[in-house]
Amino acid sequence: MSGFFVALSSIDDVKRFVDAASRCPCEVDVLSGRYVINAKSIMGLFSLDLSQPVQVEVHGTDAQRGAFQADVAAFRVDAGQ
Repeated sequence: MSGFFVALSSIDDVKRFVDAASRCPCEVDVLSGRYVINAKSIMGLFSLDLSQPVQVEVHGTDAQRGAFQADVAAFRVDAGQ
């Protein structure tokens, strides 16, 4: 399963990201170091160090993954950033 990286630099970014994940019919995980957090949990996301980009994995069909990536395109960054 390939993931992508997002940067969530404000409270509003986190809210918008969680809203997008909540609309997604499949599971979405956020990975930061050893931690795996449900992307639909705002409290879970706020427990992470969001000063660096975090990895996102969508566990669904290609269509679901594509739709979610389009929803959060504003937050996407390259892995090296």
